[in-house]
Order: sequence, then C-alpha cells, then structure tokens
Amino acid sequence: MLVAGGTGGLGRAVSLAFLEQGAKVVVTYRNQKEFDTLRSAAGANGSALEGRRVDVTDEAAVRELIDAVLAKYGRLDGLVNTVGGYAGGKNLWQTDAKVFDQMLSLNMRSGYVLARAVVPAMLKEGRGAIVNVASKAAVEHAAGAAAYAASKAGAVAMMDSLADEVKGTGVRVNSILPSIIDTEVNRKAIPSADFAKWPKPEDIARVILFLCSDEAKVIHGAALPVYGES
Repeated sequence: MLVAGGTGGLGRAVSLAFLEQGAKVVVTYRNQKEFDTLRSAAGANGSALEGRRVDVTDEAAVRELIDAVLAKYGRLDGLVNTVGGYAGGKNLWQTDAKVFDQMLSLNMRSGYVLARAVVPAMLKEGRGAIVNVASKAAVEHAAGAAAYAASKAGAVAMMDSLADEVKGTGVRVNSILPSIIDTEVNRKAIPSADFAKWPKPEDIARVILFLCSDEAKVIHGAALPVYGES
C-alpha cells in the first residue's frame, strides 16, 4: 500500500489504519520529523512501514519510487493520495498566479503523476484500489477560495475519467470529499472554530480503509462526502 503524504494529519491516520490491518505500507513525505513521529506511533507495526522522501508532483521521482516498490514487493495493491494544500482568503482577481499554480500542483497534479505511475502496474495485476483525497470545496465553491476549489473540482473530474477508463479491469478509483479535518495544523489556523464538528482523521481513515478493501468492490467512480455535519 502506498500512502502519498502519509505522515501528515490525515495521512498519518491512514498509514496507521493500514498497518493495523497487517498491510505493508510505503509512505511519501517531505518532513523527516513527521516520518519519525509516524514510525514511533506505529509501534510494533513499524517493521511493515517504509518511508521515502519524494515530491509527488515530480514525475521522474515518482516513477523511480514506484519502480523501487514493485522491485521490492512485486505488486502494488493500493494508492491513497492525501497530498494537498490550501490557500484562500482572496478574491480570484487578487489571487497571485503563483498561488493558483501551487494549488493546481498540490491538489491536482499530484494525483495525475501518481496515477500515471501506478495504474499500469495495477492493470498488469488485474486489481488495485486508488483513493484520492479531494474536498467538499470541489462541489461547494465558496468566495475567496477559487484556486483551491478549482483544483479540487479538477481532481474529482480527473479521477472520474480515470475510473471510466479502467472500468472492468479490476482496478477501482474513488475520491473522498472531506471538509476541514480536525488536525493540529487546522486547529492552529482557525483557533476560534468548533473543533467538535470537524471530522476526525481516524474516522476518515476507516472510510479509506473500506474503499480499498474487497468489501467495497461495488464502489467505483464515486466521490464520497466524509464531512458529517460540518
């Protein structure tokens, strides 16, 4: 199992959920301290965890990663892409082009680069599950978040098309749509919010775990809301 961004707030919960189920988990990360924290949290399951410092918007680096994973494990059963970023608070005409490009890179290009690298291997095996983390903003386009909403909506559309392309091959592709997730970073960013209404990373991780399991074999091409009452 490959969890891109597997050391972040949501990614860590997803990685731990798969490790608890006995999966071998490879995570990508950019921050060594976050990976060390994940390994510590994994406890006895840490022996099944592997980390690679990779920029998943870099196609050559990702292809090298997938080649290494396939060489070591022989196959790749699943991909969860939790990589993403948020920038907002300005009207579209006030949004810097660099910010717009950054949103497209983190929230949409990452999914493209990862899927481009892993799908051929999954097609060869005749099975595999891909879950891409999008956002509630993909369907609810608020003022001051045009670049973010556009990147997340594009990511959902991209995964929908991919799902149609691999239909009948044994490879399944789905998206999930969280709202603001209850992570330390988000709490610091919005300290006045009611955290009790935010979905917990562990709850979303269980949904992802299900989507990657054989129990979810009839779910394909979906964009599932995972924001409860928030």
